[in-house]
Amino acid sequence: MIEIQGKRMGAGAPVFIVAEMSANHLHSLDKALELVDQAAAAGADGFKIQTLTPEAMTIDCDNEYFVINSGTPWDGKKLIDLYSETPFPYEWHAPIFERCSHKGLICFSTPYDISAADFLRQFDPPMYKIASFEIFDTPLIRHVASFGKPMVISTGMAEYDDIKAAVHACRSVGNENVLLLKCTSAYPAPLEEINLLTMAHMQKEFGVMVGVSDHTLGHEVSLASVTLGGCFIEKHFTLDRALGGPDASFSIEPGELTELVDLVRNTERLLGKIDYSVTEKAKANKIFARSLFFVNGIKAGERVTPHHIRSIRPGFGLKPSEIDQVLGKRVKRDIARGTPTSWDQFDE
Repeated sequence: MIEIQGKRMGAGAPVFIVAEMSANHLHSLDKALELVDQAAAAGADGFKIQTLTPEAMTIDCDNEYFVINSGTPWDGKKLIDLYSETPFPYEWHAPIFERCSHKGLICFSTPYDISAADFLRQFDPPMYKIASFEIFDTPLIRHVASFGKPMVISTGMAEYDDIKAAVHACRSVGNENVLLLKCTSAYPAPLEEINLLTMAHMQKEFGVMVGVSDHTLGHEVSLASVTLGGCFIEKHFTLDRALGGPDASFSIEPGELTELVDLVRNTERLLGKIDYSVTEKAKANKIFARSLFFVNGIKAGERVTPHHIRSIRPGFGLKPSEIDQVLGKRVKRDIARGTPTSWDQFDE
């Protein structure tokens, strides 16, 4: 369990729901600020941006290695061109952090290289996110983890040993506050490739908090993660998919985010806690359960036989499980048909 700006995160706390802006600002600060406002109105807890420069990500080259051709929404583009669409300008960080603070959202970012991470420190973000494509960059992970803030790491590109190495990189600099996100790096992600049980296994295997980075358009994955112990949900967020942009096809809109938040909170309510007690409403409904009734009259001094009593509804008599204790007992008085059984009717 950790606490971030007054919000708890972990077992027993409300699930932390994050709107991921990614490239959905479409190079407009006004749109970026509107995304913050809409995320807050929808009830999100956090707002995530990305901190990078195209030059730190790749080089401007158009040979086969630098042109995307792997079955993604970005096939045919040069890497440098894609990353030129994505960056959130460095000069926009201050107004976004300020707007988030004003709206009650916890703002944080994904730094894609060490210089980006160092730039972010001036805003004192309460946690940092490592993208799944950077999970192999343990020098970057160690550097960011050394800041001492909670680390959220997506695992979409990683195999078991890669995840183990990333967690170790955090712990090697004394940072134990690690949260792993089960992520399927497909855009949008098909349900049959989610394998959400892996999320719960990561929690047990690595001794960390867990959640999902959900690239589906529906709510099923996020809601299922809550039932499996996930404490963090990240969804890409756009004002309107029709506006386009590199991430629009797997981003949810404001109304959908509102619906997701409501469904997650309802799921938390229905999960509740481990409790074997019966509610007052349920107790009142016990009258509709079965109990032991005299279904035939019996005279004082007679012994009770199966002819006299049966387990029937309603529930005003002794429990059906007590029938063996009742059979063979003598009754103290005449009892009419349709009378519920009670212990004061019988001799010791």
